[in-house]
Amino acid sequence: MTFDLSAMSRKELLQLQSNVEKALQEAELRERQEALKAAEEAAAKYGFSLDEIATASRQGAKKAKAAPKYRNPENPEETWTGRGRKPHWVHAALTAGKDISDLEI
Repeated sequence: MTFDLSAMSRKELLQLQSNVEKALQEAELRERQEALKAAEEAAAKYGFSLDEIATASRQGAKKAKAAPKYRNPENPEETWTGRGRKPHWVHAALTAGKDISDLEI
C-alpha cells in the first residue's frame, strides 16, 4: 500500500496519522496478548502456570542471608558471616592474640 503524501491535504494527513496511531495501539495489544498466550503455553508444557513462574522468579531474586561462620565467645548472640567489615569483637579477639579459627562456630 503506497500513499502519495505530498498530494494529501493537511486534514487528510492528520486523519491518516490518527488512524496509524490507533492501528499501532491495536497491533501492540494484539502482540502482547499473543506473547502472553505463548508464555502461558510454554509454562504449561512444563506443568506450571505463568503466575507460579513469575512468583518463583521474584522470590529467587532475593538472596538468602549468609549463615554465620563466627561467634563471639563472650556474647553468643553476636555472630559474623565472615563477609564485610570485621565486627569490633573480632578485632578485639584478634588483638588479644586469639586466632580467627578460635571464633568459628
